[in-house]
Amino acid sequence: MESNQKEIVYLSLGSNLGDREANLEAVFRELPPQITVMASSSIYQTEPWGFQDQPDFFNQVIQTETVLSPRELLSYLKKIEKKIGRKPSFLYGPRLMDIDILLYGDQVVHEEELIIPHEKMFERAFVLVPLAEIAPGLMHPECDMTISDLLNTIDTSGVSLYGGNQVENRE
Repeated sequence: MESNQKEIVYLSLGSNLGDREANLEAVFRELPPQITVMASSSIYQTEPWGFQDQPDFFNQVIQTETVLSPRELLSYLKKIEKKIGRKPSFLYGPRLMDIDILLYGDQVVHEEELIIPHEKMFERAFVLVPLAEIAPGLMHPECDMTISDLLNTIDTSGVSLYGGNQVENRE
């Protein structure tokens, strides 16, 4: 059930199969009318995480606004992934499109199939680098640290600005 209350939501986009840039662009076309994009990071080329023997990813983070509840949002995003062409794969395997909910306002959700804030964002440079680009001062609702502070705690050596240079560690 939808409410009229709009929430600011940060989503992580990733693709490492097919035309990665076109896959990211497809997400922007599919989000409306339920989700409005407010800001988007640059595209970053990143080394695979978890399972190494696969192509590099293109990653991007977007700030959006929606009236969907967290569970409705998850369902909507899964439909978009499928429409773009995502097929079932193994954990951390290659994918045409992966859309993760990073933050949903200041809400904390711990359900079997939905954890917000995203439980692994602390350790993923491919999430924190683009998120810090568009929201460096945003506070993580559970750890009382800004996104920029979180970014300063991890190695960013596997993250390069698409068409640009490797991102420098900020330590």
